[in-house]
Amino acid sequence: MVEKILLIGKVAAQAGVNVQTLRYYERRGLLAEPERTPLGQRMYKQEAVQRVRFIKRSQELGFSLTEIEELLRLRDDMTATCGDVLAATQAKIEDVDSKLRDLRRIKRALLVLANTCTKTGSTRQCPILESLDRNGRNR
Repeated sequence: MVEKILLIGKVAAQAGVNVQTLRYYERRGLLAEPERTPLGQRMYKQEAVQRVRFIKRSQELGFSLTEIEELLRLRDDMTATCGDVLAATQAKIEDVDSKLRDLRRIKRALLVLANTCTKTGSTRQCPILESLDRNGRNR
């Protein structure tokens, strides 16, 4: 059976990214540099589409490209275990929990600021702007 070869535009379209993204993933080492035609066009195997989709789905779940590199390494490593992948996932969950705590803290601070606003007067006497200015000088 002959393996189907795809040019960069076709891979990008099937994976739902642009061609610059594919080139960037190649530079980052997330995607293997493909062979080229005599005219220099990249020739990808069909599996490149699935790999790019894996990368995009991982990004949607909050993984950074560095973390995705590790997930791909684990996926390709015959000695790695599901436990290794679970550890990376649990680390991401802890990171998300930390960000959620930070966002809740930020929201509380913003609510306090919003409650000081009278909605009247000049921005020169805006309690929100005054508070931001005052807190910025104390640091």
